[in-house]
Amino acid sequence: MSKENEKTITKEMLSEYYRLHLSKKEIEAQMNTLKKLFHEYFDEKIGVNEKGEITILGYKLQRQIRSVEQFDETTTVERLEKLNMEDLIQTVKRPDEEKIYSAISLGFLKREDLEDCILSKHSGAISVKAVGGK
Repeated sequence: MSKENEKTITKEMLSEYYRLHLSKKEIEAQMNTLKKLFHEYFDEKIGVNEKGEITILGYKLQRQIRSVEQFDETTTVERLEKLNMEDLIQTVKRPDEEKIYSAISLGFLKREDLEDCILSKHSGAISVKAVGGK
């Protein structure tokens, strides 16, 4: 690798990252406080779970309400079984990883038998913390 393409990490870079990280946390906390106040305002003026909009000196504040509906798995399956509607129930086959690892450790199964079935996922995480004197 040539000198001009060489990657370097400096104290200034770490310091800036750390400062920005702290600022991000502070900004998110302030934004969450304001969002809570905005929701309380709309709850009081327009109603709970009602969309709303106000404009103040060139700034428009809007609240949208999203509604998500899903079936409770346990009670829905029980009800469908009582109604003899088993065709409306999915049967999901998935490997039982705990049992697979137990079978491997007990010698009933070889890891090589499933080697091409194993998916590995990797992700990087960056953390910068102040240590000792800055």
